[in-house]
Amino acid sequence: MKKTERKAGPHGLREELTVGEVAERSGVAVSAIHFYEAKGLIASRRNAGNQRRYARDVLRRVAIIKVAQRIGIPLAAIGEALATLPSGRTPTAKDWRRLSAVWKTDLDERIENLLKLRNQLNQCIGCGCLSIRDCRLRNPADTLAEEGAGPRLLEPD
Repeated sequence: MKKTERKAGPHGLREELTVGEVAERSGVAVSAIHFYEAKGLIASRRNAGNQRRYARDVLRRVAIIKVAQRIGIPLAAIGEALATLPSGRTPTAKDWRRLSAVWKTDLDERIENLLKLRNQLNQCIGCGCLSIRDCRLRNPADTLAEEGAGPRLLEPD
């Protein structure tokens, strides 16, 4: 095999991609690809010239990472989810449904908390006092201070 030739898979596609090709195809910077790899979210192998080579399934994994990040899933949770996927194959639609079901629950909780925050923020500002200590509507006699520091009304029940 010549140096410029690359091994093709069953569909005539190269089995492995360079980091630049992964970046171009996924729309993610090379530095982000390296970061994901350092965090254990994706993996590569080194060829004889010590260059990184990525299996094609990394493109789907990077897509999953991007979607999860966009909805605010922490990288640690993304890593835990990706660790449940079988290595050596492209994640399937069934895999995605399983991962997204878990993330949907988390997202629903965050949406509920944001709605609560928005609604309570409106009510608090609407009273005009802007003082938690003196607010007779939201925190009469500063009773919430007994529960500890922080936004007690905005925390999940």
